[in-house]
Amino acid sequence: MGRWEPNARGRLERAALELYVERGYEQTPVAEITRRAGLTERTFFRHFADKREVLFAGSGGLEELCVGAVAAAPPAATPMEAVAAALDAAAGVFEERGDLVLQRQGVIDANAELRERELIKLASLAGALADALDRRGVDAMTAQLTAETAIAVLKVAFRRWIDGGREKPLRSLLAECFDVLRSLSARGAAGTP
Repeated sequence: MGRWEPNARGRLERAALELYVERGYEQTPVAEITRRAGLTERTFFRHFADKREVLFAGSGGLEELCVGAVAAAPPAATPMEAVAAALDAAAGVFEERGDLVLQRQGVIDANAELRERELIKLASLAGALADALDRRGVDAMTAQLTAETAIAVLKVAFRRWIDGGREKPLRSLLAECFDVLRSLSARGAAGTP
């Protein structure tokens, strides 16, 4: 086996996901992932800290995409409009990777440790969104509340997208969730229950 292998990271990600789907996350050792990818364990650990990170390796890039979308939102955009733009950008990535996202989520849903890890990554994304809003001049409480609300919207829309067989675009489901939030706010402001 050569010292340098082209697309080692991608090969490891594909092999891991295939094995997690076939055998389950718990039943898949790193040695099996590397064997399927035709690489060494040393190569695996050059790219990933552990076998969980194969599933979450893209979260840093997703965070950067979302933060960039908040920064690029028009100056007149409200904090909620800015995070909606971030979620729209994320939805584009999820929709583009459709089947892989579905498989990945199935693996995560089947394992409590992975569900916990996903919540940690979502908390990190909320913090990054709040920081991005802060850089736009949004006060700390509004920034944090808006970011946490965005994560709730993402979780609800994403679950509806996955459970609905991805028939309806994720972007549409996000828009529906934001519409519900607006109607709840309007009802609350009008004093109606």
